[in-house]
Amino acid sequence: MFPKYDIIIVGAGHAGCEAAAAAANLGSRVLLVTMNMQTIAQMSCNPAMGGIAKGQIVREIDAMGGYSGIVSDESMIQFRMLNRSKGPAMWSPRVQSDRMLFATKWREMLEQTPNVDFYQDTVNGLLIKEGRAYGVITSLGHEITAKAVVLTNGTFLNGIIHIGEKQLGGGRMAEKAATGITEQLVALGFESDRLKTGTPPRIDGRSLDYSKMEEQKGDEEIVGFSYTNSHKITPAQQRSCWITYTSQAVHDILKTGFEKSPMFQGRIQGTGPRYCPSIEDKINRFAERDRHQLFVEPEGFNTVEIYVNGFSSSLPEEVQLKALRLVPGFENCKMFRPGYAIEYDYFPPTQLKFSLETKLINNLFFAGQINGTTGYEEAACQGLMAGINAHQKANELEPVVLKRSEAYIGVLIDDLINKGTDEPYRMFTSRAEFRTLLRQDNADIRLTEKSYRLGLASQERMEKVRTKVEQVEKLKTILEKLAIEPAEANEYLESVGSSPLVLKQKAAQLILRPLIGLQEMKTYLPSMKNALQGFSDDAIEQVEIQLKYDTYITKEKELVTKMSQLEDLMIPDNFSYDKLVSLSNEARQKFTKIRPRTLGQASRISGVNPSDVQILMVYMGR
Repeated sequence: MFPKYDIIIVGAGHAGCEAAAAAANLGSRVLLVTMNMQTIAQMSCNPAMGGIAKGQIVREIDAMGGYSGIVSDESMIQFRMLNRSKGPAMWSPRVQSDRMLFATKWREMLEQTPNVDFYQDTVNGLLIKEGRAYGVITSLGHEITAKAVVLTNGTFLNGIIHIGEKQLGGGRMAEKAATGITEQLVALGFESDRLKTGTPPRIDGRSLDYSKMEEQKGDEEIVGFSYTNSHKITPAQQRSCWITYTSQAVHDILKTGFEKSPMFQGRIQGTGPRYCPSIEDKINRFAERDRHQLFVEPEGFNTVEIYVNGFSSSLPEEVQLKALRLVPGFENCKMFRPGYAIEYDYFPPTQLKFSLETKLINNLFFAGQINGTTGYEEAACQGLMAGINAHQKANELEPVVLKRSEAYIGVLIDDLINKGTDEPYRMFTSRAEFRTLLRQDNADIRLTEKSYRLGLASQERMEKVRTKVEQVEKLKTILEKLAIEPAEANEYLESVGSSPLVLKQKAAQLILRPLIGLQEMKTYLPSMKNALQGFSDDAIEQVEIQLKYDTYITKEKELVTKMSQLEDLMIPDNFSYDKLVSLSNEARQKFTKIRPRTLGQASRISGVNPSDVQILMVYMGR
């Protein structure tokens, strides 16, 4: 019934979709197995993509030739560039999405991708022989073979839904859990554990009074995620979000449900996300605060359904509703469905190689929440890399690994493998030591050529990057030569509170001043208008950032060069750490478990001291 596939992807969430697209576009024959064809690329929680650090990840996925950026652009109902008041290393694009349109666009793109087949069934086990995965076993009894398997099971592995004292088996509300895979992998020697996440109630927007809330509009300029010419809405078409707040009265009502809370009564064993806690966790941990912010987010253009961001809860349904009706604007709210917590199996990611292939079983790859991450963006980028590397392995090619200095994707995977995680992992800009280099504006310059050489990014993408780089270098040369006269510039400079010129000054020097931007200079100074003629807004922004932050960029590049020396020092696969008696016991245990490939990786393992790395370095030098 089934042909032999190159790659089988288990699960069609954000990780599975990106894995399928990447492997297929590289030339592999892919089967995407999902429990429900109607929930491909479902936004299980909030209807949004991007945000702090996550927006950088989506741009990196797009620069590599993935689909998340295009889908997000074509299904957005609002766009905002977060952190504009800070430096460009912190700028993070975010879109509010039309939940149904997002999933529809993803399915359309996958169906239009050659080499992708679909099958609706549940995978209950893996075909494994002599330490190698070669296919899957489904609930209908099918044995489907392939050269490699990618597991992207999300929250479905032995998933349990909690609402107050009620427990339901499931991976999402009204969707059954997946069983069999965890048990098989544990029997093979894998370590597994439990994590928890949650989602807030969904509300009928017709029952809300928005006049009591703060309106949050989108940006006047819609940048989007994709470096392609993806279709985007106009600023006028954007839908507003709204902000309101809990109160002490709301908290008092919520506390009445604590005795039935699965979290406080010990029915939930898994660790929840530190940076996206439930409302009951917030009022318990931050008892001194008398209110918490809630974001009231529309779920799409053509629905009244509202997502109450910040009110994730597993308390009894009647307590959730009673508390919500004390929130300003929610006095008469009607609930579509309650919030709930979900507990599920994951596999600590220290059991993976940098390619996301498991160390125990060859040709078996993990991506997404099975690795302990949280968030669509974190899952999608893992899916992209797992899909690429499953294709590489199936074709006996070298794995593709992004360094910490190359991408947030590299930071995420490096963190997971070296440090592991015992709570849902979320990306932040603070996790990236080279974040001045890893900006959202230059992801194409950083990654597209690498992906193009691999065969994933298209010729069209590569040409756009080359044109952009050429424009940037040409414009920098022009600005380094162009002299601005005081008579031309002083009125503009004084209007923005900057000191007037006494002598003429090169434009490249003038742009270093605070509050001075190339687009503003273009508007007010005729010589700058002529100089910038014919250059894209993208190139102009890139030049401004490179000139203004040149010192910081140079310092980070020097640090990358120093760090790369450790990355080039390889540790043999069969190296025995027991012979290094000077190592601390913790370092010896961590090195033996994680098996670092390089001294650079060894230095980043949690619990390893610089002295341990020095000992290892001295021995390797011998």
